[in-house]
Amino acid sequence: MIIPPDSTTNIVDKTTATYIIEEGKTMYGLGQIKGALRKFRHAGVKDPNSWKAAYWIGKCHYKFNNFGYALTYINSAMRMGEDKVNDEIYFFLGSVNHRLGNLDNAIANYQKADSLFSKSRSKTLGIQHHINECNFAKAKMKKGKQFEKTPIGGEINSGFDDYQILLAQDNKTIYFVSRRSNTTGGRMNPDDQYYFEDIYKSIYDDETKEWGTATNQLGKLNSNGFDALNYISDDGLYAYLTVNSTATEVKKTTKGSDICEAKRSGKGTWSSPKPIKEINTSYFEGSATLTADGNTMYFVSDRKGEKRSTDIYVSYKNGKSWSSAIPLSDSINTPGRETTPSISPDGRFLFFSSDGHLGLGDLDVYVSENLGDTWSTPVNLGYGINSVNNDTHFSYSEELKKAFISGFEIVEQKASIDCYEIDMRNFKYPKAD
Repeated sequence: MIIPPDSTTNIVDKTTATYIIEEGKTMYGLGQIKGALRKFRHAGVKDPNSWKAAYWIGKCHYKFNNFGYALTYINSAMRMGEDKVNDEIYFFLGSVNHRLGNLDNAIANYQKADSLFSKSRSKTLGIQHHINECNFAKAKMKKGKQFEKTPIGGEINSGFDDYQILLAQDNKTIYFVSRRSNTTGGRMNPDDQYYFEDIYKSIYDDETKEWGTATNQLGKLNSNGFDALNYISDDGLYAYLTVNSTATEVKKTTKGSDICEAKRSGKGTWSSPKPIKEINTSYFEGSATLTADGNTMYFVSDRKGEKRSTDIYVSYKNGKSWSSAIPLSDSINTPGRETTPSISPDGRFLFFSSDGHLGLGDLDVYVSENLGDTWSTPVNLGYGINSVNNDTHFSYSEELKKAFISGFEIVEQKASIDCYEIDMRNFKYPKAD
């Protein structure tokens, strides 16, 4: 008796797997990546030969920054699918290899995708821009590192995402942001299913020469929502935060992600952060940075989201209120993402991250000079400060000759965002074009 290649059971399992994959794709489209991953894994159990299940498992791992796992699953999908795989898989292979620093493989797959896609699809995905990034990265890497990142010791970094280092007035206190399991309220974002971000503090121990225990017990600074500390004044008396309480059950929520101000009393306690009404909209506003006199604020917003991603805006203080926000010139803002700005105390130089300017890959750090009526062409800070992955939250202390940055720590198959410091004794501001 000859048994057909597909028994009734196999056909049922394949049909079930196909249905489960569609459910997972819906969840993936909604940003519910953990739930989607569970669906795709279930589909892979039902049909171990499903290239689509392996493909989507790889895409989920990519979203989690588990680039090694993503590459393993996408290669598995290629083997199982052979000539059945869709053209998008080559762009995905290019992206994964790019993130892992396999630049020649990345270029080859980007080029393969470009040859298969329509011109409009290639333009939408920015394939030529990504190829240019790979070539730019190869050239920068060939020159070597001018600066070296060093992970900050003590309890600053964890297995969760840690970012946005701020030094307090005495340089012995660090504030940072983390998405740890002990977040205030203990809640997860229903979208990406990571814990809400909280503000943490660590004190430097002169005996151990390390940063001490990190705590998020900071009074009114943390809420049950998203809380990120972006700026503290030199005198330590006021601070600016990004707060989003829309996913909580409080009666009065923020409009979205809002910029808020908190003040510190003589007893050292912080007031509840209050939204700045002149600046906030129903869109995302955050990542405020101010000049030393406190009269000029730069921040990020996606209020032009129908045409662009996030841009950097400026607002000026008039007495106790702030002026209407103005976007910076197109020498800085691009149709891509501009984010995490940091202005020098005198307002002359702006550091920021962007994926719209030519870089090594994803978000790179740039610096631009204020020329009065415009800004100079941004200069990429180069390999060592920048990598082929997201490099954000850069801040530079000319006094300490030191900088802080947030970037990826890739360990085997996985990655998380960590905080680093950089020795900047050899740094010089680039000359304006």
